[in-house]
Amino acid sequence: MSDRGRTLVVTNDFPPRQGGIQTFVAALLERRPPDSLVVLASRSPGWEAYDARLPYRVVRQRTAVLLPTPATARAATALAAEHGCDTAFFGAAAPLGLLAPTLRDAGVRHLVGATHGHETGWVALPGARRLMRRIASGLDVLTYISEYTRSRLEPALGGCTRLAQLSPGVDVDRFTPAVDGTAVRRRHGLGESPVVVCVSRLVPRKGQDVLVAAWPQVLARHPGARLLLVGGGPDEARLHRAVADRRLGDSVVLTGPVTPDRLPEHYAAGDVFAMPCRTRRGGLDVEGLGMVYLEAAAVGLPVVAGTSGGAPEAVRDGETGTVVPDPRSPDAVAAAVTALLDDPARARAMGTAGRAWVERRWSWTTIAAQFAGLLEPRDD
Repeated sequence: MSDRGRTLVVTNDFPPRQGGIQTFVAALLERRPPDSLVVLASRSPGWEAYDARLPYRVVRQRTAVLLPTPATARAATALAAEHGCDTAFFGAAAPLGLLAPTLRDAGVRHLVGATHGHETGWVALPGARRLMRRIASGLDVLTYISEYTRSRLEPALGGCTRLAQLSPGVDVDRFTPAVDGTAVRRRHGLGESPVVVCVSRLVPRKGQDVLVAAWPQVLARHPGARLLLVGGGPDEARLHRAVADRRLGDSVVLTGPVTPDRLPEHYAAGDVFAMPCRTRRGGLDVEGLGMVYLEAAAVGLPVVAGTSGGAPEAVRDGETGTVVPDPRSPDAVAAAVTALLDDPARARAMGTAGRAWVERRWSWTTIAAQFAGLLEPRDD
């Protein structure tokens, strides 16, 4: 262990609980030297078995939700002292970043907190904005996942702390063009048909409803095409009704929830990836970045994206895919999808370009190096 000390990670978002933030935090820590870390986290079913496999120490509070309470503060400061932690990282800055001043008083010199996208809605609300400013003021660095989220956070939090980008990464060894989607195609009766796949939670913002509305136009040009909607969520029943109302049951498949380990093969079952996400609720319901576009690109698929929030940053428009200017328009979405189905060679070239871009810019190797730099105190 370096004489620089260890990093104390304080997080409510940690496996085996599933979710994007949990995956993000675990992936960052996986790429740090094990003896440089100690984690304070909440409990979720299966935590004992999960922690037993980790190469670094994890201490679980006896709670399902870790909050910035006096008990959590005592546990965090005790761990920092026991392990000589001179750096702390909050897996989600709000609300646990409220502990930062206490940890600084206890001798932790450098404090970093992460944001993940939903905070862009919080800073639009007076009460939540005051909380975020208080949290940011106690940190040395507050991270953002995309230029879009920075543009929303900076007006509210600029001057409180240093803002730095730390995006999620893609496991380019799991999401790869070599993944075989044959079993998924067989399971859902897709055969050799051209398949447009959407992998995402089923909520209105993601745009599966617009894909279904656009699908008759796609079928008019490509009668054998199939639409594969992968994931579960509150919009599932509404989407089933929309498919039935349009008599699309022979060409649209909803898989229901899929475990994370099976996601690569579901991407690989497609020829084109499409998720025409849109911003809702006056900007409070927005896409922070859109990792599914990057995972699809890593598998070698061209992507069709919407304009919500940071989604366009996950696509090189015209090179790795297409950003639909009006993702609420079935006509516009159908045109983008059919253009790729019309020209398989161009679609394959976009997939190849997307894979190369993800390897260069979005791999966890690149992101881990950025994270390591953020954990180092700056002299200025």
